[in-house]
Amino acid sequence: MHELSLTQGVVEICESNSGGRRVTAVVLEVGELSSVVPEALEFCFEACSKGTLLEGARLTIERIPAMGKCHDCSKEFHLRSYYNSCPSCGSHQVTIKSGEELRVKEMEVD
Repeated sequence: MHELSLTQGVVEICESNSGGRRVTAVVLEVGELSSVVPEALEFCFEACSKGTLLEGARLTIERIPAMGKCHDCSKEFHLRSYYNSCPSCGSHQVTIKSGEELRVKEMEVD
């Protein structure tokens, strides 16, 4: 479960940017293509934050849809995987526009 080490990293990022103040809430963005299971992050968060400035903080996870754009017809569309073709023209020349995110969007401190 790589979510444990990812959650430890989130806690470290928040602590290092909190100015030594208690963190009361954290908002994470998690993309559909990030290979991260949001429920596992939630499960790990309480354990990883215990004894830190984030202990008792509320975790909110915003899921970011995977979107692609076709190079051939310029259509933007929802991706279900990295290997989707364009639903309009069938091209495989697709750029991923969103869905790979895993970042701390915001945090609230006392």
